[in-house]
Parts: sequence; structure tokens; C-alpha cells
Amino acid sequence: MAGNGIKTSQEIVKATNVTFQKGHVSREKRGRLMGQKAFRGCTVWLTGLSGAGKTTIGFALEEYLVAKGIPAYVLDGDNVRQGLNRNLGFSEEDREENIRRISEVSRLFADGGTVCITAFISPFSRDRKKARKVHQDNGLPFYEVFVDTPLAVCESRDVKGLYAKARAGKIKGFTGIDQKYDLPERPDITVDGANMTISECVQNIVVLLQEEGILPENVGDCVKELFVPDGEVASYEEEASQLPSLRLSTLDLQWVQVLAEGWATPVSGFMREKEYLQCLHFGCLFEGNPARQQVSGSIINQSIPLVLPVSTEDKERLESTGTSSITLEYRGNPVAILRDPEFYPHRKEERCSRQFGTANKGHPYVQMVFDSGDWLVGGRLEVLRPIKWGDGLDEYRLTPNQLRKRFGDMGADAVFAFQLRNPVHNGHALLMQDTKRRLLERGYRKPVLLLHPLGGWTKSDDVPLNIRMKQHQAVLDEKVLDPESTVVAIFPSPMMYAGPTEVQWHARCRMATGANCYIVGRDPAGMAHPDTKEDLYDATHGRKVLTMAPGLSQLEIVPFRVAAYNTATNSMDFYDPKHKDNFLFISGTKMRALARNGENPPDGFMAPKAWNILRDYYQELAKSALLDDSPQTAPHIQQQV
Repeated sequence: MAGNGIKTSQEIVKATNVTFQKGHVSREKRGRLMGQKAFRGCTVWLTGLSGAGKTTIGFALEEYLVAKGIPAYVLDGDNVRQGLNRNLGFSEEDREENIRRISEVSRLFADGGTVCITAFISPFSRDRKKARKVHQDNGLPFYEVFVDTPLAVCESRDVKGLYAKARAGKIKGFTGIDQKYDLPERPDITVDGANMTISECVQNIVVLLQEEGILPENVGDCVKELFVPDGEVASYEEEASQLPSLRLSTLDLQWVQVLAEGWATPVSGFMREKEYLQCLHFGCLFEGNPARQQVSGSIINQSIPLVLPVSTEDKERLESTGTSSITLEYRGNPVAILRDPEFYPHRKEERCSRQFGTANKGHPYVQMVFDSGDWLVGGRLEVLRPIKWGDGLDEYRLTPNQLRKRFGDMGADAVFAFQLRNPVHNGHALLMQDTKRRLLERGYRKPVLLLHPLGGWTKSDDVPLNIRMKQHQAVLDEKVLDPESTVVAIFPSPMMYAGPTEVQWHARCRMATGANCYIVGRDPAGMAHPDTKEDLYDATHGRKVLTMAPGLSQLEIVPFRVAAYNTATNSMDFYDPKHKDNFLFISGTKMRALARNGENPPDGFMAPKAWNILRDYYQELAKSALLDDSPQTAPHIQQQV
């Protein structure tokens, strides 16, 4: 009964002789059919005054979840009143019926496995309680989100001009003016619609859904760094000095940096055997939360193993101590602490065959795998300090969080990433320029390019990192790429030359920076076969694999368009087979020969300043006949001042 003693519309039942019919598809099965390992159906009920920001937050949350591969749908108050509820007005009784209908509709959406987001004023607490009960009675999660925006702020916004009309008496029964709004007594979460950004509101709701087990950990828009808290470094260093230690190679240290900075989020350290097997055999990690004793259902793309090899001698020495923690050190300096270590066999031939498609030791990374320890050790990583290499390039080594901040400061509304391990010529630039143009045509206002050369170990005949960085800067100096909308940074991962398997890793890491587009080139992460000298991997497979790879669906893949030198225009241009006689293909071998001989390529092939840097490098290389197979830099660990 309502307060006036009259039955409300929600309590009147006119349908009789009806029986509920139970379907044959369980929620768990429905979740699996929707590509998820867990059922995620729920309702996120946004409530607040008109103008509080409910609709804006709701659509932003929907967009965010869908971009992460989570089915979501918004039921908006104005939209629903144009269809399902167009026969309802704004009397107290009609408002009650409005919410009753939406309660039932949102329940159906949630039962179908969708995260249903409702954006309704829903001013009466009794109606919101009934909406919650409808879900609870059907075993469905319901989360009330109070968008707490003061009336004065809502009035100042007044996008629809409704407050002005209500103040003038042209609209009667307007919530907040002459109709009460019952403040939520115990909302599941409150977001400050006046002082928080839309992104912050969305992330607060996402965190709530993660804590409730609706969303997996990797859906959150945060990067999981593995550094110890700043204020506790000294105590960790003291502990590290007392623990048994394991020496790292330069390659190992590069992988520590990758993990520490959060490029592999949510991976928390070197892989244990379970993670290693998932990676090796499925190319994915299956995230679960042991605290809830259930699998949260997230598939995390992880195509390459993140492992730490150890020798039999080191394994036996460390195991004999019975320690649960190991200090990882580099050149006598403690770098990190590895917690709860787990040792397991390093089956090298099997690993190489699966990761690289070959166990041929003529492949340089394969050779390094075979030269490494016969065991792998996994465990949680706690890194003491940021890793610095002292090569004059540390300013370019921006972490994912630092890049996110940089993009935010630039006002970027789209980020497109281009990875390369080679110098930039005008064909590359053409593709990047074309991608920016297309994003602008789609309505983005400030697309930003992340020019992201790989900065870890590379094979001896690749151009060294310091030369590549000088060359990239020259491309910007000559305005071939727009310096105002380009960020040049170093990606710290070693290069493995694992083709389509590795390119998934490259793309997945750029997602940590907030990038939403990834440009993939011809034969990414490829190399020549050690024996036949033909392409080890099909040159088109990297692009094709990225468009199908699990866990990467939210990243838009921009395929590489073939560019060549157009002799009719004296510039790099997209290849047109109708005018094939106009096009000249300048191979890497040809480019290196020109540089070594001190010759110049055709005008328009590469920015002159950038070419001079490359030419000088190859001429010096030819003079010294030096091919240095050691890592490119002599790193050191940042020390406390």
C-alpha cells in the first residue's frame, strides 16, 4: 500500500493464469557463448537530479566496457520515454510505473548476460528499493550509483532549459524544484558529479564491479607497476641485503624493467609454471581471483613467455637455503626481490618450437634461449627502484603511466601507435599521416601519434638504438611528422623476432599506454630464415593474426599499406598497380648500400637530415668493420641520491 492507503501500480496484478517458463540455457552457458568464462549480467542503476551527469556517465561507461569486450547497454530516461514509456507522464503514479517497467527491462538485460546501465532520475527511494528487489529475487546483482551533483550545479548546466522553465512555473512536478528527491540511504557507490571527471566516475564504477567479481582485473584502466612504495625503499633494500641472491644478465634486466613498469599488466612477476603453460600452449592467460574461488573469466593475451632462466647450480644453491624470497641483482646492485619462487624445467626446444616456430640455433634469440639456464624460476616481483641505463636516452623511456599523463596533457582523444626497429622513411611517415587523417575524418579532434621504437636487445645487424633515436628526432625536426601531435618514446622490451606470435605482445603492450589504434607493418617482428634466407614468417600473417587475436579486440588494427617511391611525383606514395611502372621499391639492402657508399636516395625518400644520420652511421660502420653482438648499452640502476 502507498502512503495514502491506495494501491500503487506496482502492486496491482491484472495478469492471471500465467506460469513462469524456465529456459534451458543457464547463465554460465550464456556467458560462455558470449565469449566469456563467467556470467557478467548485472544492473548499474544511476540515480540523481536532472543534469547531474547520469546519461553522460552511463554512455561513457558503456563505451568503456564495450571497448574492453564486455557486453553493455544503456537504458536512458529520455530515450525510453520515446518508445516503451511514451504513454507515461510525470505524475507520481506515472513516474512509479516508469521505474517499474525499467526495473523489469533491466532485469531481462542482466539475465541475458549484459551489464545494463540505467540513467533515470528515479527520485523515490521506494521505487529504487523495489528495483533492487526485482533483481535480488532473480539472483541478479544490482548496484545503485548515486551521482551526487548539487542542485546549483545542475541548474547552472541546464542543458535542456528545464530548470529555467520549472522556476518560471512552466513545468510542474520537476524534481528538485517542486518535487522531492529522496537521497539514497546506502548506495553501493557515490560519484561526485560536480568535481570528478567523467573518466574518474567511470573508473570508480569499474573498480566497484571488479571488487564484486563482475569484471576481471585487466578491464580496469590502470597500469600495475611493480615498484615498492617510495617510502619503504630503504627497508626493502635492507631486507634484500640479507637474502640469497641471483645474478641477472642484461637481457634479464630488460625483462625486469618491462614487468616493473607495467607493460604486462596485470602480470605480477616472472611466470610460474601454470602461467608459462597457458602462455606457451594457448597464447593467453586466464585470470582468476582465488579470494572469490571462481574464475573471473578474463582472457589476457600473452603470446610470449615472461620467464627468468636459472642454472642447475643456482637452483640447487637457492633451494638449499629454504628461502621464500630471492634478491635479484645486477652488477652487484640489488634490483628486485622475487617472492615465493617456483622452479620448473626449461624445456628449451619445446619452448622455441612453439614461440618461434623453429629451434634453429641460427636464429639469434633461439640461440640465447639454448645458452640460458636449464630451469625457470617464477614468482612475484617487487622492484626496488626505476631502472636507468645511463646512455643519454633515459628521458625517452616513458612508462605506460607517464605516457598516459603525456597524452592527457596534450588533450588527446585518440592515440595511434607505430612500433619500429628500423629508421623512419617517408613511406612510414605516409602511413602515419594517413592514419591521422582518417581519425580526424571520423570526428576525433586531437589524435596523437606514439612513435615507439623498440629499445631492448636487438640482433647485431640492426641499427643501434641511439642512431635510430637521432634519426627519428631528425624526422620531427624536418616536420615530416607533426611534432605537436607526436610523442617519441622508447619501448623497453627486447626484440625476439618471433613474427606473428611476438606482434601480439607488441600490440598488447601499447594498450597499457592508452593507445586505441595500432599500425602494423609488413612482416612485423620478422627476419630471414637462418638457412634459406627467405622470410621466416609469412609477411602478411602478423596483420591477419592481430585482427583475430583473443584479448585484443578493443584495439583497432591499422593494416600497413604498401608504399613505394613514385617516380612521377618524386615522393613516397601508396602503391597503385595500375601505374606500376611509376613505382620504385627501395629495399633495406639497397638503402644500406647507398648509405655505406655515401650516396643519396631519390629526393623524397627520406628527410635529408634523417638520411645524413643514417649515412654517417653506415659509413663509420664500414670503416671500422665493427659488428658488435653485445647489448647496445651498459646499464646501471638508479641509485638513491
